Amino acid sequence: MSDRHIAVIVLAAGLGTRMKSAKPKVMHPLAGRPMVRHLLETVEQLEPEKIVCVIGEDMDGVRETVAPVPCVIQKERLGTGHAVLAAEKTLAGFSGDILILYGDSPLISFETLSALKTARAAGHAVAVLGFDAEEPGAYGRLIMNASDTLEAIIEAKDATPEQAAISFCNSGVMMADSEVLWKLLNRVGNDNAKGEYYLTDIVALARADGLTCAAVEGDEYELVGINDRVELALAETLVQAHLRMRAMVGGATLTDPETVYFSYDTKIGQDVVIGPHVVFGPGVTIEDNVEIRAYSHIEAAHVKPGAIIGPFARLRPGADIGPDVHIGNFVEVKNAVIEEGAKANHLAYIGDARVGAGANIGAGTITCNYDGYFKTHTDIGAGAFIGSNTALVAPVKIGDGASIGAGSVITKDVAADSLALERSEQKELAGAAKKIRERKAAKKAKSKN
Repeated sequence: MSDRHIAVIVLAAGLGTRMKSAKPKVMHPLAGRPMVRHLLETVEQLEPEKIVCVIGEDMDGVRETVAPVPCVIQKERLGTGHAVLAAEKTLAGFSGDILILYGDSPLISFETLSALKTARAAGHAVAVLGFDAEEPGAYGRLIMNASDTLEAIIEAKDATPEQAAISFCNSGVMMADSEVLWKLLNRVGNDNAKGEYYLTDIVALARADGLTCAAVEGDEYELVGINDRVELALAETLVQAHLRMRAMVGGATLTDPETVYFSYDTKIGQDVVIGPHVVFGPGVTIEDNVEIRAYSHIEAAHVKPGAIIGPFARLRPGADIGPDVHIGNFVEVKNAVIEEGAKANHLAYIGDARVGAGANIGAGTITCNYDGYFKTHTDIGAGAFIGSNTALVAPVKIGDGASIGAGSVITKDVAADSLALERSEQKELAGAAKKIRERKAAKKAKSKN
């Protein structure tokens, strides 16, 4: 493989027109992050000397997302050739191979890009990535010659019936010698059905100059372009299939894989069991021997070995779940440390808190962490017992081994090993319920007369 320097141009100026969205196309997420970030992660594995993104005006969100990669503006959208030329000044002085990619084609693999690099290293002026399409449709067709090198790329709208029947299609991805690329692009015209400057025209120009071009076949699923919500959903399906496979190969059991949704950065240990309909948002680490039961939602949380989560649990950002902890059904944890062996088995909210080792949180318990202006902290000591339907009004500290009686509203610190109760006195009025029923029944009967 050539040791020539590589620069990468990522075309990311597309609007969300077919997405029916005000958001730029490349900002739509796959597995929890903008699709363009997926592509850049792959690109970085090539260790390029330079990367530049071509964006449109008023795309500050894209600029921030791709940072620290520099961006240049394509002021008018006059085709792919015009877009690549927008990066010429930024790459002035660079000598080597230039790889051109599309921000809305984020599934391409490092291995496929390496194959393209190898084809360029064989001495071809331009190497193009293609695929055998089941439905060629609007894709440009790759026209091969008798020596099995690339002769031209014909856009679908400009293709003859014979050319349209070709299934070997252009992905748009190509690599070219920097000196050749800029010379050819500046000769590209716009005499075509759309009146645009096509990057693909450099192949025919190169051939006219006596240069050779190569076509490398990749997998169609890697090269899918995402232009609308339907294609976005298809790409999400492909990404999730890959992430599920990675989790299972890595030692996790998914009892119903197609219902589990991962984020791009989900970290799953070995001997983890994940039940049906579990969703992982960004920033989740699940260590070994954890069980995640059905219908749980986990985001920006860390779960340590031996813990059991769910079913129907929600771990929000900052949830730090210790070893052998039980977080049960309809329990929500946010920005809280739950220490080893603690249990919150049902119907609780624990936010901005620490729950000490071995503590038990009864059903209906909530930490009242927000007063409408500030969030404050609740500290529950090791071995503490919090009775059902307790409200802990932060800031408050429950000492080690303390017990809180069910139904209490705790507003003051409770010392270690103490019992705290906060209830009004129970009263009983003999026969009062019967009298009320009789009075109400009589009133109802009278109203019907």
